[in-house]
Amino acid sequence: MIEIVKLSKTFGTRTLWSDVTVTAESGRLLALVGPSGSGKSTLLNCVGLLDTPTAGAIRHEGDDITRFSRQEARRFRRDVLGHLFQNYALIDNATVTENLKVSLKPRRALRGNTDATVAEALERVGLAGREKEMVHHLSGGEQQRVALARLIVKKPSLVLADEPTGALDRANAAVVIDVLREMSDAGCTVIIATHDDDVRDRCDFVFAVREKELSTTSRIPS
Repeated sequence: MIEIVKLSKTFGTRTLWSDVTVTAESGRLLALVGPSGSGKSTLLNCVGLLDTPTAGAIRHEGDDITRFSRQEARRFRRDVLGHLFQNYALIDNATVTENLKVSLKPRRALRGNTDATVAEALERVGLAGREKEMVHHLSGGEQQRVALARLIVKKPSLVLADEPTGALDRANAAVVIDVLREMSDAGCTVIIATHDDDVRDRCDFVFAVREKELSTTSRIPS
């Protein structure tokens, strides 16, 4: 569970949002929606410890992660967190397998079965047999599916996805959301910043981000 408590973010004299209080429960798929510039990505970056809020707290299992030391923040990103970015954040001059193994390096318990773990993840995202291909030879949709397979390999308990379907066609977007839904059904907390109405409608809850505030949670009808 992630609890965002009275969080604020300012840039100089501009308040991006203030007094944000949200609870993101385990096993839920949550959407952050709102116009460009409203601060969806900044809120994700604060939760992911890539940015620092001006005030407030972000609690994970009771600990305020905004107060973590650099070593504690590194451990949190390594052991708890998974990111899915619109720009994929892959190593272009490496193979598909090498990109996936980056997620396995700190997880010693999985090293003995690395090849099988990678193969299973690639099969799940429709890239079976593509282990040895260079990432820069893949299409954009294929690269996003590699990034998705990297999440499957890592098995994080919290996933932050920033416009993960923004540059994808409907078929590839559906693969991304299907896998994120499976992860949430297995107990992972997934928070997605999106402009995509189809993605929003697949989520359990929606948070509307507006300048200076985050709106009340609303349930998406099943």
